[in-house]
Amino acid sequence: MTVKVRFAPSPTGKLHVGNVRAALWNWLFARKMGGKFILRIDDTDLERSTKAYEDGIKNDLAWLGLDYDETINQSARFERYDAARDRLIKAGLLYPCYETAEELDRKRKLQRARSLPPVYDRAALALTDDERTGLEAEGRKAHWRFKLSQSPVNWADLIRGETTVDTKSVSDPVLIREDGMYLYTLPSCVDDIDLGVTHVIRGEDHVTNTGVQIEIFRALGDKGPQFAHHSLLLGADGQGLSKRLGALSIEAMREDGIEPAAITSLLAKLGTADPVTVEPDLRALAQGFDFARLGRAPARFDATELEALNGKILHETPFEDVRGRLSEIGVSQTLWNAVRSNITRLSDAARWASIVDGAIDPVIEDKALTDQAALLAPDELGPESWDALTQALKEKTGAKGKKLFMPLRLALTGEKHGPEMAVLFPLIGAKRARARLRGERA
Repeated sequence: MTVKVRFAPSPTGKLHVGNVRAALWNWLFARKMGGKFILRIDDTDLERSTKAYEDGIKNDLAWLGLDYDETINQSARFERYDAARDRLIKAGLLYPCYETAEELDRKRKLQRARSLPPVYDRAALALTDDERTGLEAEGRKAHWRFKLSQSPVNWADLIRGETTVDTKSVSDPVLIREDGMYLYTLPSCVDDIDLGVTHVIRGEDHVTNTGVQIEIFRALGDKGPQFAHHSLLLGADGQGLSKRLGALSIEAMREDGIEPAAITSLLAKLGTADPVTVEPDLRALAQGFDFARLGRAPARFDATELEALNGKILHETPFEDVRGRLSEIGVSQTLWNAVRSNITRLSDAARWASIVDGAIDPVIEDKALTDQAALLAPDELGPESWDALTQALKEKTGAKGKKLFMPLRLALTGEKHGPEMAVLFPLIGAKRARARLRGERA
């Protein structure tokens, strides 16, 4: 059996860390097994789906390194969904309902008031042909529900283990809206059958939906794929991510200077028993993927952990790997080697370039010390100049430790922290260094 998995985003918004984690795990499993990773664009909602969002999804996946072997758009497959619809109607498993949203809401409220589960009562099944004709004459349009077996559905989940959904406790799902638009459930089953999807890896919020879909697969004459439902992502505070998805979109992270390997390294391990480490090689990540390592508890996404990983990646990144990106922001190889161990984003290197080469307002904390340093600074600066200057100042003024080094750093860079001054000092240059030590903007 050739493993086939799919990632099925809707082009109604931007990719964020939650759905990218699902995409990544599908990709890792497919690549480990030598299988296929399919991108399915769920664009049956023609009003909300846009080409711009679809292109954004594809760009994000490419940037992350998640290539796909095949892509389909559901909007091009309505004939296949229509055929499945007709087959289910003929089998008596898809039936028209005429209740309005308000009427259904009143039914649910009455059921709750009687301490009953808010499950659809199947009243539409009792309608006669004349009653249906009368409702349609009133202008009502049918929505269509799938008739569940009202019996337990069992499957061996690759993460959760033996799982059961009792469809007696579930409302017959609406597969087609009043306007004729297909909802997620039926097209997804049809596509999985047609594409030969062998495994569906998705969030545990789909567990009940899986019980429903297994019955639809069977009604369409297919055994369906294997399922694996992974834990959901929470914020570092244990709350849901929904209110913060704008900041957690892949596009926003890319614009903020986060490296793709930081995202994939973190998301690959969140919710597993494995420690989070930097792994730029996606194929190596794939070899370590194992359903047995995936936990059931919700995983927490911490932006500070992502930032720390991002810094680790940059600290180990040679100039040649980022030459093109650095040239765009005016960072030389010498400066990169000097600052990379002190940055968390590539853009930080540009900031240090402006500190080294541009004009800054020096911070003078100890004027007597910095004036003396300006007098002692040599006309040409080299690798040994910083040690020579600080040693001369120590002998001349008696200053040492933080009282010696902090006033010099503040005067020369305007910053309390940063790369080693022994490396930065020669890059600043003698003329600019002396001016800054005198308190002049330079």
